[in-house]
Amino acid sequence: MSYGNIRDPKNPTNLLRSLVCHVTKRKEDEVGPYFQHALRVVGSQLAPSVEKDEFQIAERIKKKLVKQGRQKDAAVFSELHRKLQSQAVLKNRWAVLYLLHELSADPKKRSKASDGVAIFGSGLPVLAHSTPQGAGDQYSSSRLYGSTTLSAQSSGIGSGVSSISGPTPTPMSLLPSYAPTPGITPANQIGSRLVNSLASSRQMDLPVARTASNQGDSRVRVPGNRDDDNLSFEMSEPVLLRDVIYALQGINGRLLKQDSSGQGFTLDPNVGVMRPYRDLVRKISELGWLYMKVRKYVDDRSTDRAFGLVGQSLCAALQQELTEYYKLIAVLESQLQQEQDLGVSVNGGNSMTLRKLVVWTYDPMVRMKALASLVDACKGKKGGALATSIHSHMWTGDPVVRALVRNILKVVSHPICSILYHWIYEGELEDTYHEFFVAADPTVKKDRLWHDKYTLRKSMLPLYITLDQARKILLIGKSINFVRQVCQDRTPIRGRTITKTSDLTPEQAEMLFNQEMDSTFQEIITSVYKDTSKHLLDILFNKYKFLEHLKAMRRYLLLGQGDFIRHLMDLLEDDLSKSATVLYLHNLTGVLETAIRGTNAQFDDPEILKRLDVRLLEVSPGDCGWDVFSLDYHVDGPISTVFTQQCLLMYLREFNFLWRAKRMEYILANIWRVQMDSAKKLNTITEIVPVLHQCHVIAAEMVHFVHQMQYYITFEVLECAWDELWKTVTKAEDLDHIIAAHEVFLDTIISRSLLGDESKTLLTQLRAIFDLIIKFQHTQESFYQAALDELDCRLMVQRQIQLRTEEGEWGGSTADDREDRQRRHKFSENVVKSNRAQLKVLAQTYQDMVQNFLILLAKHSDESLQLLGVRLDFNEYYKAKEPQIRSPMTYGQSSRKTFRD
Repeated sequence: MSYGNIRDPKNPTNLLRSLVCHVTKRKEDEVGPYFQHALRVVGSQLAPSVEKDEFQIAERIKKKLVKQGRQKDAAVFSELHRKLQSQAVLKNRWAVLYLLHELSADPKKRSKASDGVAIFGSGLPVLAHSTPQGAGDQYSSSRLYGSTTLSAQSSGIGSGVSSISGPTPTPMSLLPSYAPTPGITPANQIGSRLVNSLASSRQMDLPVARTASNQGDSRVRVPGNRDDDNLSFEMSEPVLLRDVIYALQGINGRLLKQDSSGQGFTLDPNVGVMRPYRDLVRKISELGWLYMKVRKYVDDRSTDRAFGLVGQSLCAALQQELTEYYKLIAVLESQLQQEQDLGVSVNGGNSMTLRKLVVWTYDPMVRMKALASLVDACKGKKGGALATSIHSHMWTGDPVVRALVRNILKVVSHPICSILYHWIYEGELEDTYHEFFVAADPTVKKDRLWHDKYTLRKSMLPLYITLDQARKILLIGKSINFVRQVCQDRTPIRGRTITKTSDLTPEQAEMLFNQEMDSTFQEIITSVYKDTSKHLLDILFNKYKFLEHLKAMRRYLLLGQGDFIRHLMDLLEDDLSKSATVLYLHNLTGVLETAIRGTNAQFDDPEILKRLDVRLLEVSPGDCGWDVFSLDYHVDGPISTVFTQQCLLMYLREFNFLWRAKRMEYILANIWRVQMDSAKKLNTITEIVPVLHQCHVIAAEMVHFVHQMQYYITFEVLECAWDELWKTVTKAEDLDHIIAAHEVFLDTIISRSLLGDESKTLLTQLRAIFDLIIKFQHTQESFYQAALDELDCRLMVQRQIQLRTEEGEWGGSTADDREDRQRRHKFSENVVKSNRAQLKVLAQTYQDMVQNFLILLAKHSDESLQLLGVRLDFNEYYKAKEPQIRSPMTYGQSSRKTFRD
């Protein structure tokens, strides 16, 4: 070669040297290293990703000019670049643009790099783009891990400059101090010598890049250490960056891999990595472990159909968050690849480093930790329980996490909101996967629809829906189905605006769990609940006359229609006094119809009267008609929802108790009438006057007892409970309130009528007293019959004497007188004394029973029953005889004790 050719100003090599001198502001003898690097860049045969991204290089140059305040230069550059693209002179425009961009870097930013020599501003690794196009798998491995190895097939100078006319520069092998190193190819030695020479020319102490083409790894030796096998050879940061980004995707890198337990990523302990880098890698790779946990949950649950709509919504929300995470990974990979393709040094001002990566992944780390916590909390849950677990994570002070959970909860609550709106507006329960808090049993028949078909599934009740709201939601849909299926009414509900469930938005679903800030959902539920319940009650009261049926129960089954009950007893007295085995239902039904026609009951609604019927209980040996007779009331349709079979049985029990008590009153009234009728007649029989007095006393005691019991049952039990029931029913908001009030009414009268479990002993004692009253009736009837027979005999004797006297004969003979005396003596001995003793025993037995009854009343926990005992012993006759009645369990003393407490 000749010097003249080299100095030819039109020679491309000289033009390139001039360009380098112009850009670097240096003289020709000072730009040797820069010129050598420029030749390698322009003549490179590598085809990296930057080759296809000429637009990005141009944009970087324009942005750099704008950042420096040179907007006009940026516009001029844009126009020149456009014209350059229209010309076919240059075939490697990207290299020229990149060279211009690198030469324009600030000289102050040109510093040493751990993976190569930063010749120009951005710190392009000298060896990063030296691999030729034919490097094959070895090149791919280098690219995969950001390797800075130099291929043995290229010196970085020769082949790429062959197209430039003129002589090539002197090869590195001809330079002084070049000596091949055993085990390293000449091309690698050339690269190493080039690095050292350039470092010397810039007077920098740079670490030496050592490569092994058969391994493809890259380590940097600490200055001053000559031992190639020592662990002081640290892995370069670009290699760690590439592995970290792979770890963020859950992929094992060459150095950073998942541990055997699957609880994170660990670095290969045999690789030398500085402790600060290890800490940074461990901190960043935690995000990859969290990502793997969330992604595994999404992958496992996305194909599980039994997971339900709520669970699939959660998977969709998590997948959306993962998509945003993928965007971050794509940006990081793109930037890292771009920096490596463009040769940007890791120590450059705008380059990616592990420390910067920690900062960039801080917010994703927070979000991914929250997602992983959600995933752990949601394992094994579905439906409303799943929504509850998610909602519990909103109680945090971190606004980022709270906003994240809120967005997820919007998506998750959408299926619940959709099912809920279908239920409250259309009465349809579209819960295929059993994840809603309202459950339906399709096997339940219509007559039990209200009670058994729809129930609350509390395990699926979301935490943000209160139990009161859930009860109203259940009642709304249940009322709609009850009206349509049981009441057979399909008229539209007045005052209700139907929301189309197909148009629900996440904002509407947000109303479910944002009730502390927005009361719209509560207002919707309250409004729909009132309208639906009012519609149902109007149908029940007006069309099916529920209140009239309730009054009929009070009048007939609870003996509220006094004239009817008295007339019925008069008509049935003869039949019911017979044995229960000789009674016939059709005969009793005829008597019932006669009693209705003969009293004010005939003016009742025919719909009520046709439901009233006679019922005979199961007959036991020795039962009479009074023991098995009962009235019955037939119910069907919607009113049977309130008057259930259980309720009718309670009415039957109460009727039997009241019927027995009414019979005692009826018996005592007959006893009193007989006593009044026979009092004057029997006064002539002087020997029975004490017995008559004894009967009057016993009857008076019994009348007092029965009247007090009747007053207590009629007024303190039935009337008070009925008043509370009527007030509640007329003011009820829904059918459940009516059912509950009716059940409370029945429970009250059952328990206070001594029919409850707590009062079994009292009831047994009371029935014994009632049986004694019946026995007293029979005893008195037999005594009075004997006395009346004796009276008739004596009157007959007197009439015979009078007739004989009128005929002028003696009034009586000795035989007649003897017979009369014998008869009187026999009456006195057999009837008077026997009945007197019998009545004495009966009176004593009665008093003992009443005394025991009062003791039981005094010990009862119900104060109304204690007061009943006080009224029964109004003159304290029994209290003086029995100390237990004066025990602290009596009402007065227990009240004083309560007052003192």
